[in-house]
Amino acid sequence: MFISDAFAATAANSSAPAAKGVFPPFDVSTFPAQLFWLVITFGTLYFVMSRIALPRVAKILDTRRLRIGNDLDVAAAAQKLAEEAGAHYERTLADAKATVQKSVQDVRYNLAADSDAKRKALESNLNARLAEAETKIAAGKAQAMNNVSAIATEAAGAIVRQITGRDADPQALAKAVAGQNV
Repeated sequence: MFISDAFAATAANSSAPAAKGVFPPFDVSTFPAQLFWLVITFGTLYFVMSRIALPRVAKILDTRRLRIGNDLDVAAAAQKLAEEAGAHYERTLADAKATVQKSVQDVRYNLAADSDAKRKALESNLNARLAEAETKIAAGKAQAMNNVSAIATEAAGAIVRQITGRDADPQALAKAVAGQNV
């Protein structure tokens, strides 16, 4: 309660004159002077605002409106250019894909043709080697058959000598081995 005591002591010891009368702005006797100064102050404020401040604000708003309009026009032009660039990119990409596909198809065709040519050359080489091998086999077989005939003739001569004790006629043995009637 210290504050209450201090307030009471101050109020009791106060030597200030007591307020008399009405608050000056509400005093009816000062209304004409107040209205006069109100009109002068309002007129001055109106003049300053209408001639200096408001034209500057209007100029700033017009400048801002023009800048926003220009920015929107620039943005629309940039968007149009971006769309054209996108369409050009899509066309270029489609052309590149078609070119690559054609190149790949050409390479496949060339590889298939090269492979086919190599296969045919290899087949031809293998067929030639096969024919050569068959010829060698036939020659070997013929030689072996000739040797078989000679071996059979010798064996028949040896058998006749063993059985009879004398040598057989070579021409008769050759005819017998050949399968002809003797």
